[in-house]
Amino acid sequence: MSADREARRPGDGVGTGADARASDDPPRWNHNVHYHPVVIAAVPDGARTALDAGCGEGMLARRLRALVPEVTGIDLHAPSLAQARAAGDDVTYVEGDVLTYPFAPASFDLVAAVATLHHLDARTGLLRLADLVRPGGRLAVVGLARASGPADLPPGVAGLVLDHVARRRRGYWEHPSPTVWPPPCTYAQMRRLVAELLPGARWRRHVYWRWSAVWTRPSA
Repeated sequence: MSADREARRPGDGVGTGADARASDDPPRWNHNVHYHPVVIAAVPDGARTALDAGCGEGMLARRLRALVPEVTGIDLHAPSLAQARAAGDDVTYVEGDVLTYPFAPASFDLVAAVATLHHLDARTGLLRLADLVRPGGRLAVVGLARASGPADLPPGVAGLVLDHVARRRRGYWEHPSPTVWPPPCTYAQMRRLVAELLPGARWRRHVYWRWSAVWTRPSA
């Protein structure tokens, strides 16, 4: 593996690459799957434990298991978890709320959350996810937000065009988990909140109506 996955900085043109297809899942694509490589690239070298918060049917958790020996997925949606458990791949799945489940603080080398944070209070959710990261570990969040100004227009238009092309080429997988739309927070609000709560985090605005933040918890 690369000495520094984070330096690879997967972009919006990156699909589900070889690292992300580290399981026997059938080919599936949607806006969340498209950004799984952001999480894969954030896995710290030598990571032993990972948490997928809001794991749904477990696709990302299974991909993480190819890189990390101990992976836990947590979700409130029992039908999705049933699908995740049926797929196997030696992942521990927990039915519960990541905000209240008794995980010990600083217990994971990687904490990932894809399309999860907008289901929670954003401040409470970010603080909880960050609290679960070990010193030197990473938090990788891919979130949804809503447009609020002219700066959001170009990515939105690009997303519409690319989405049309991608659906024709790849199809679109509708995941079984509950959805929330529109997201409660704007991109500007989320960027400010990430800067406040996760100093030094790398923020990126994406097409396909997503943003991401990767944060390394200081070792000291």
